Amino acid sequence: MIKRSGAYEPFSREKIISGVGKACQGRPVSEDDLARLAQLVEERIRANGASQIEAHEIGLAILEPLRELDTIAYLRFASVYSNYDSLDDFENAIRELRENPPESLK
Repeated sequence: MIKRSGAYEPFSREKIISGVGKACQGRPVSEDDLARLAQLVEERIRANGASQIEAHEIGLAILEPLRELDTIAYLRFASVYSNYDSLDDFENAIRELRENPPESLK
């Protein structure tokens, strides 16, 4: 994985679980849920076939399965990952979730 700084770091499923786990604090998300999400993200990244991938791409790969898992955790993660800096950013994300709810909420 290539970090924003340009440094290389090996892909870590544990790091995904840790990062997403912070967004899931206090939410009804189990360790098994986090492990499945991390596995899904890893499978998507490996299916890409690239030997190196930017950290940004890993973040993008996390967003959709997290959105399906828990919308509040998704908003928390997206707010940091996408650098929300105003209430408008949150309102837009919430509007999008309401207009296109995850399959788990339909």
